[in-house]
Order: sequence, then structure tokens, then C-alpha cells
Amino acid sequence: MPRLYRVAGIIVLSAVTLFAAYFAGIYYQVRQHAYLDEARPADAIVVLGAAQYRGRPSPVLQARLDHALALYEQQLAPRIITTGGHGIGAKFTEGDVSREYLSEHGVPAEFITAETEGQSTMQSAAAVAEIMDRMELESCIVVSDGYHIHRIKRMLEARGVTVYGSPRTPGGDSSWTRAKYYAREALGYILWRLGIRV
Repeated sequence: MPRLYRVAGIIVLSAVTLFAAYFAGIYYQVRQHAYLDEARPADAIVVLGAAQYRGRPSPVLQARLDHALALYEQQLAPRIITTGGHGIGAKFTEGDVSREYLSEHGVPAEFITAETEGQSTMQSAAAVAEIMDRMELESCIVVSDGYHIHRIKRMLEARGVTVYGSPRTPGGDSSWTRAKYYAREALGYILWRLGIRV
């Protein structure tokens, strides 16, 4: 019996070690993408949703939208796709609020498409891929917070989209806070690879 326990212990320890190594590798990739701006000419700019307050973008969402506007003004893509459904108890969708903000800042309404059903990154990625396929768009620059870029890139690439990440200018988060975000995104990526909806 003691021999059986030792074998079981070795198996468990090996599994934990392998998972830790895999997690560390994904964490490194998440962190690398957080600081890598790949912006270049593409068919569309995709802006990931974030909280909105009574029809106006939250500071995080506004920072993403302002970054997307800068890319649009550089003529890196002719149209913008916004994403995000209703938050809990919200009257407005993140996608619609983003579209309105961009329109108010000079982007013609006909060049903005809002995805308004997604309640998660996975759902928004699937919807964006469908929109792009329907519009015969093949490539996009994806805009979000740095920690989010790796996962959304991989989700869109898995659906056949050519994706270039362009993280918005980081806020004043501490190194510890950013580390927590990277860890959360690494775990989210692993769960997605396992087929768990996140």
C-alpha cells in the first residue's frame, strides 16, 4: 500500500508540475501581447466592449474607443466593429454605446457595425467572426486592454480571422494588479482551450 501511495503522489506531483509549466507559458504570452502593438492595415478595427454608464462609455471603454479612433484616423482600416451586450440591469448595450461614441467623434455611421448580443469574450468573438464572414472581411486590428489581447486574438484566429493586436494605452494599475489580470486571462485561455465557456 505505501508503494501505491508513493506512485499516486508522483503522478499528482507530475501533473501539478506540468500544469504549472503550461500556465507559466500562457502567462508569459499574455504578458507579451499586453505590450505588443501590431497595428497595420486591415479590413476592420474591432473594439472589445467594457462597462457603460447610462449610455456613456466608462473610462476603460472610452480609452479603448479613443485608441480605435486614432487607428481609424491613421486610415489603418475603413470600418470599425464594436462589441458587447447588456450588462446586468443595463438599458444600453456596450456595442451600441460604443457605436454612438464613435459616430459623435467623426466616424460615419455606415462604417460602424455594432455587435450587441455578446455576454462574454467567447460570445463576442464568435459574433465578430460571423459579422466579418458575412461582410467578406478577412483581417482586423483588435483593440482592448493589454491583458485581454492574447485571448481574443486566439479566439478570432480559431475562426479563421487574421488578427493584429493593438492594446489601448495602459492605465495606472500597479504591477501587482496587472499580474492578477495576466493570471486571470491565462486561466481564461486555458479554460477556453478545454472547451469551457468563459
